[in-house]
Amino acid sequence: MTGATYGRKRVPVLLWPFWAVWRLLTFVLELTGRFVALSLGFVLLVVGVIASLTVIGAVIGVPLAVFGFLLILRGLF
Repeated sequence: MTGATYGRKRVPVLLWPFWAVWRLLTFVLELTGRFVALSLGFVLLVVGVIASLTVIGAVIGVPLAVFGFLLILRGLF
């Protein structure tokens, strides 16, 4: 019996449909997580920049903008 190879492990032919569905599910969830990180990072970046326009808000705005930027980087890479 031949099957698909995943890394160094072979997937048996009878289990291949379950393996394929599982791989598709992990791919979709990974993309969803990246999209959420990108959108949340962008929102936090914008809120941080807007809060930094005032002197009092700069204490919270700068770390918020940096955190948003780091979330965007995490979502992209």
